[in-house]
Amino acid sequence: MELHQLRILRELADLGSVNAVAKALYVSPSAVSQHLAQLQRNFTAPLTMKDGRRLVLTAEGRLLASAAAHVASTLAEASAKIQTQDQDRQTPVKVAGFHSIGQTIFAPLLNWTERALPPLRFSDEDVSQQDFPALTSAYDLVLAHRMPHTAPWPQNHVAVIPLAFEPLDIALHRDHPLAEHAELSPEQVIGERWVVSRSGYSPADVLETIAALAGRAPVVEHRVNDYATAGSLIETSGCLGILPRYTARKSLGGAVTLRPIQGLSAGRQIDVLVRAEHLHREPVMDVVEAIRQTIRGLVGA
Repeated sequence: MELHQLRILRELADLGSVNAVAKALYVSPSAVSQHLAQLQRNFTAPLTMKDGRRLVLTAEGRLLASAAAHVASTLAEASAKIQTQDQDRQTPVKVAGFHSIGQTIFAPLLNWTERALPPLRFSDEDVSQQDFPALTSAYDLVLAHRMPHTAPWPQNHVAVIPLAFEPLDIALHRDHPLAEHAELSPEQVIGERWVVSRSGYSPADVLETIAALAGRAPVVEHRVNDYATAGSLIETSGCLGILPRYTARKSLGGAVTLRPIQGLSAGRQIDVLVRAEHLHREPVMDVVEAIRQTIRGLVGA
């Protein structure tokens, strides 16, 4: 067995397809298949099998992929002990995050002064909740959000560092008649026109819950995922929206205000997802601590 073969098996477990592995590792699908075939020669039990047109892992393959993750973590721990701190601090830390968290904390992290951070490389990733764990294949740290009632992150694949719970509120124009209320019930708002995200994202999920509680279907006029665009539509159209309390602040004009939803603890958990091997790198953990403190300041503001 060779380390790169084990890595390919692990990536197949996490990413779910040969094409996705090839894209993540910048190789051809045929190269991925060749390495998997070479790895298979070391075992009598099959490591992969066909599921329709997809190649998936067998139980034995998943067991070996899990072992590959442990190997990567052990090697990273040893490397961290061998490398000097200065050497590792010259390696950029790649951070991905959903749009609103990126708009909120990426720039402050570049100006972080409490302790010198390694070079940072940011990317925004607008993906559905279930797709965040796979991003750890390409990034050192992934800022992800999850609704509390949904399945937890797959901790056999990624380590989870909790950051904060962010409520989702009703967003409306400050001159809207409903703005006089300190909080709004599902029955009060269900008859309004709406600006919400596409299905599969937090605001749309919350609106579905509001509709279920009120017993009526909502009238959705606009579906946009960008909170700045949603805020401008709320400001000019008279529609209501559902926006996160902390990370949407910079996206909102002064004419848009937020109100909690009465009787509904609507919100999302914000976490850092990271592969276990990166937990051994001190510069990466310094970035995690900077993110944690930045989020703490945001929540307390």
